[in-house]
Amino acid sequence: MTVLADFPVTRRWPPRRPDVIQLYSLPTPNGVKVSIMLEECGLAYDAHVVDFGNNDQMSPEFLSLNPNNKIPAILDPDGPGGRPLALFESGAILIYLADKAGRFLPEGQRYEVIQWLMFQMGGLGPMFGQLGYFHHFAGKEIEDPRPKERFRAEAERLLKVLDGQLAGRDWVAGEYSIADMAIAPWLRTLRDFYKAGDIAGWGALQNVPAYLERFLDRPAVQRGLLQPARG
Repeated sequence: MTVLADFPVTRRWPPRRPDVIQLYSLPTPNGVKVSIMLEECGLAYDAHVVDFGNNDQMSPEFLSLNPNNKIPAILDPDGPGGRPLALFESGAILIYLADKAGRFLPEGQRYEVIQWLMFQMGGLGPMFGQLGYFHHFAGKEIEDPRPKERFRAEAERLLKVLDGQLAGRDWVAGEYSIADMAIAPWLRTLRDFYKAGDIAGWGALQNVPAYLERFLDRPAVQRGLLQPARG
């Protein structure tokens, strides 16, 4: 029978509570998707910091859990059939947790929610991340304006798509769902961390700013944004 001790990742990050979901993450926009979902569902979890400053993500133990060396990842001791399940990719984890808890992926809206989750995974996240690199990080030193403009324009376009979808809705697919937990942390990062809202047309949006504030007002969101706690 497979137990948590059979997974090498538990040797580098020993479980404090081996009977609950083990979360390996950082409070980044991708990382907090999962901690927010865990908080919203009330699922017990044990959050472990994967310290990029120490290259934890490149350690053999972490790579045994996620060969793509990205956070977040989870190890659920009570997976399907009662066997431990290791899982990476934030979107896949959100779907798994929604199915496990029976929450935030309504049966009647399942595929609408998933399509907006994929909108974030394939569009919003990668494009905002690239804009952040060229606007806020080392890419801002590149003199050629074309890379930054490409991602700025695409970020603005995606924000307009989202703004249109939110017309007359509090949440992107109707009910609050895992799609919102995926999208809103990236909006917060674009506006507050990358400081790129103004150049991406944030001030012209009719619905997105209030949507982000509704999201941030949720107590479970506020708790999830702080996980895993840094020492």
